[in-house]
Amino acid sequence: MKYFKLLLVLIFINTFLVCKAQIHDARQGKVKIIQDNRIDTLIEKHFFLNKKFQYIEGWRIQIFFDSGNNSKKKAIETAHKFLQKYKGINAYISFKEPYYKVRVGDFRTRMDAQGFLKKIIYDYPNAIYVKEDKINFPKLN
Repeated sequence: MKYFKLLLVLIFINTFLVCKAQIHDARQGKVKIIQDNRIDTLIEKHFFLNKKFQYIEGWRIQIFFDSGNNSKKKAIETAHKFLQKYKGINAYISFKEPYYKVRVGDFRTRMDAQGFLKKIIYDYPNAIYVKEDKINFPKLN
């Protein structure tokens, strides 16, 4: 029993000293991070992949869709007017025979695209949101 009490006292003193040392280091702004070396490898791989693949799946809003005479000119005019009115939102013109399309925005979720569609629906009553394989990384607020 005597040894048991002595052991408890030693454990208590050791714990107190370790805690005091950690508090002292924290007050001086020192933090010691103990981690597996593989974490650094994963972080480097993450940076590499983000530089290599600069696109993600997402949503855009299609505000123009037309074919025929002058459709290219109309698409350019539509994109230009949109960019003037909605600064900070990108516009993309694409052509897949025989249609010209103007799609706007880079939205990660359908809900984000729907929210923006509600803002522009009066200017573009035929606008719809569409899924895209490649969008630019949206700007985070």
